[in-house]
Amino acid sequence: MNVLIEILGKQFKVDKGDKIKVPYINKEVGEKLTFDKVLYIEDGDKKEIGNPYVKGKNIEAKIIDHGSYDKVIVFKMKRRKGYQKKNGHKQKFSLIEISKIASSKKTTAKKTTAKKTTAKKTTAKKKVDK
Repeated sequence: MNVLIEILGKQFKVDKGDKIKVPYINKEVGEKLTFDKVLYIEDGDKKEIGNPYVKGKNIEAKIIDHGSYDKVIVFKMKRRKGYQKKNGHKQKFSLIEISKIASSKKTTAKKTTAKKTTAKKTTAKKKVDK
């Protein structure tokens, strides 16, 4: 079963039991998360494509660890001006494990409202002579 989900603005193709690195989520290690932005589900021959999301499906995951990627060096320079600037940046990430691909059990009760129909009033158009 392949599932395409959106987490914090990025898309990930996951399956049950996968461990993926996502942008940092400010929650404790061991907390359970639910993602309802499912874009695509493929289960054998059965395929569901969302518009933009598949309704009634969600993904349950658990935070395993937090960490940071390797340092990226940012070096700025303007030639013949004596300007040089060196910076470094380490981006944080969260490691999550997909535990369950489920359908949400939300029951939506649709209310039917009767619309009042009113007859349209037609007005006679005035003729203008020139």
